[in-house]
Amino acid sequence: MNRYKVTKKLGDGTYGSVLLAVNRQTGEITAVKKMKKKFYTWQECMQLREVQSLKKLNHPNIIKLKEVIRENDELFFVFEYMDDNLYQYSKDRDKPFPEAKIRNIIYQVFQGLAFMHKHGFFHRDIKPENLLVRGDTVKVADFGLAREIRSRPPFTDYVSTRWYRAPEVLLRSTSYNSPIDIWAMGCIIAELFTLRPLFPGSSEADEIYKICSVLGSPSRQSWPEGMKLATKMNFRFPQFSPTPLSTLIPQASPEAIKLMEDTMRYNPSKRPTCSQCLQYPFFKVGVTLNSKPPAAATTTYKPTATSTQSYAASGYSTQSTNAGAQEAAQQNKYGRTGRYAPGAKRSGFMGNAGASVMGGSMSNLTANTNSNAPKNDEPIGYGRY
Repeated sequence: MNRYKVTKKLGDGTYGSVLLAVNRQTGEITAVKKMKKKFYTWQECMQLREVQSLKKLNHPNIIKLKEVIRENDELFFVFEYMDDNLYQYSKDRDKPFPEAKIRNIIYQVFQGLAFMHKHGFFHRDIKPENLLVRGDTVKVADFGLAREIRSRPPFTDYVSTRWYRAPEVLLRSTSYNSPIDIWAMGCIIAELFTLRPLFPGSSEADEIYKICSVLGSPSRQSWPEGMKLATKMNFRFPQFSPTPLSTLIPQASPEAIKLMEDTMRYNPSKRPTCSQCLQYPFFKVGVTLNSKPPAAATTTYKPTATSTQSYAASGYSTQSTNAGAQEAAQQNKYGRTGRYAPGAKRSGFMGNAGASVMGGSMSNLTANTNSNAPKNDEPIGYGRY
């Protein structure tokens, strides 16, 4: 790590710290994430999902992991630098984005996700904080919760930030897959139009209440598997008729409304894939296309007995460095604390709903208390700490 000069420390989180750093040799600004956990073998580092996914995903709309360095049992992720995330990019705006801008942002994200899904991974934590922005370019980041699409269930039922969490995950399904990323994208499209979250639930129960109050209540015909999940939990959906998205988001075109409606279907099997989303009429005008993604880098691994090991985009290498070398990392602007506080300008569409309003037992649908589970107000940088 002595090849990087730290400019300043920008934040600490549950899993690590983030600083801003400059490559001493090239002058390149980089984002380095230092993990708090100790890693005693190189193989243990390479088995991390974030490494496993990012070393296989080389695309203009996916954050580039430039290097992984293990030094004195400490692990560092070196990322390309991005100026901001989509939440920070939009939160101070007085006026909503024009639809052409939203179209370009969402097109790029779907491009990145389509590449990711095609190559066998789904993200599991798509939200504005994990979409990084630099100029007109948007990239998907934070692959700490990514899983392989071919992985065998069961999966953990506590993934993604609550406001963007798909209904099947809220109902504790353990066999979900890539459609949960599609649901999150529908929520983000709506948020870009209004600068407010569509479903800002204060708990899992309140999240379902807010979803039903907008989309209407699901039925056995529209989502039979969801009704089974609810029955298994002794849970009854609150009864609502749907509120047209065109009423809630009048500034959105019919083409945008159609894309949001389809991506936020209760039944995950009825949601379009990313590739199908890219073919929607919403993207047929005013799109800034990205160049074709570069070919994925080939990698080889040749361990040696040196004290420091690193993984670079061109392959694995080992380097000898001084103990106690400086760390470096990237800006942390991604905390959620205080976001959309009650009464604030950017409050959500619906108010809080008590458990009694839900029309069923809430004992099986309370907030997860696992101390290791991601929280809505957990600081996020270039990946979950």
